[in-house]
Amino acid sequence: MTEPTISLERWTGPWADDDPDANFKAEVALYANVDPLSTVTNLAANIDVPVGAIVRYVLGRWATGGSGAALELGPSMINRLADVCATAEQANTDAARLAAYDQLRHMIEWLGLPFTDEGGY
Repeated sequence: MTEPTISLERWTGPWADDDPDANFKAEVALYANVDPLSTVTNLAANIDVPVGAIVRYVLGRWATGGSGAALELGPSMINRLADVCATAEQANTDAARLAAYDQLRHMIEWLGLPFTDEGGY
């Protein structure tokens, strides 16, 4: 099987002011100034893994981050978190949104218990 080959390109725009993806494109342009291969090359040399394997890992890990989080949380917890937001949006008040923020904060603190010494963020 032939592996895909890509060229790392620096891209700085342009994009329209009303582009719905303007924030992401601004980040892409910002990171155009970074040479990621120096870090990847050093890591690959230090752990004796091919550079392409490290790049594939980084891209795969980044691209599936949302899916991985969803799998770890599970559909029940995702639905519970989403319901908090949906309820607040249905009420359509600042007070409801603030209450939802507080509820979400507590839920996330609870989820973080196994990862913190103090039991929260």
